[in-house]
Amino acid sequence: MIIRFGYVSHALSLWDCSPAKTLTFTRWQKLDKEERKAQLLHVTRQNLEHTLRMIHYNIAHEIYLYRFSSSIVPLATHPEVMWDYRTPFKELFTEIGQLVKKHKLRTSFHPNQFTLFTSDKKHITENAVGDMNYHFDMLDAMGLSDEGIINIHVGGAYGNKQKATERFHENIKKLPSRIKKRMTLENDDKTYTTTETLAVCEKENITLLFDYHHYMANHEEDEKIEELLPKVFKTWDWVNLRPKIHVSSPKSEKEFRSHADNVDVQFLMPLLTYLKELNMDIDFMIEAKQKDRAALKLCEDIAKIRGVKRTGGATIEW
Repeated sequence: MIIRFGYVSHALSLWDCSPAKTLTFTRWQKLDKEERKAQLLHVTRQNLEHTLRMIHYNIAHEIYLYRFSSSIVPLATHPEVMWDYRTPFKELFTEIGQLVKKHKLRTSFHPNQFTLFTSDKKHITENAVGDMNYHFDMLDAMGLSDEGIINIHVGGAYGNKQKATERFHENIKKLPSRIKKRMTLENDDKTYTTTETLAVCEKENITLLFDYHHYMANHEEDEKIEELLPKVFKTWDWVNLRPKIHVSSPKSEKEFRSHADNVDVQFLMPLLTYLKELNMDIDFMIEAKQKDRAALKLCEDIAKIRGVKRTGGATIEW
């Protein structure tokens, strides 16, 4: 079994390398026409150049999983701003995508919790479609729209989970099929369990991205990993990709749903033990406060287990 480790958005080991520098709408409104354009270009260029730096960092450290920031382009979906960000940065987008392809990195996006398809409000669904279009457009600009994924949650229950789920199936019809093919759904820590998320995925032919921490925070007594994961992993056949799991551990018993700085190997042991029994290759996306440092530390910690060999900067073989 081979496990590869990756991280979310921002390599903390690099100085001043945030890919999510912002330009608020309030600030944008106060600028004149030329200043508005200049600021949009300036902030976007910074975010793309920082993303490029992190891709080089990942290559150097053999970190093959990376989640792009959703905030690379400021005000990209704001109805009063929406602007052409692809044309001025065609070369940068292309350079990032070519590096990803050349070094066989695995990349993704994860829009925020407001990108959902369970609402009964038309504008929320329209905004979700717009946000998914934006993320797909960035993948397309990088030449990665046939391999990158866009992960979201099912959404809210609004007091009636069955009706909310029915709305999901209806509202998702508004999402273009080319984008739907690249999306995944994730079980969450409060509302939709893995079983409930899987039911939605199977009906819509959408891949399920399993979150172990969320599962531990939100599952029924009869939901067993050994029964769930084979069904979950089967959904990855639809996109012809190695299964990926989100990994984190609780900040504390009291703040169980919050992510800790790093990932506790003991918290993961039930999962690791079962995956070893399956003996299948898997990717771990680390969702911990220490980002890239947490990913490398977890790789190092698991490599200390008897029978485990570290075979790269962020890869182990068991």
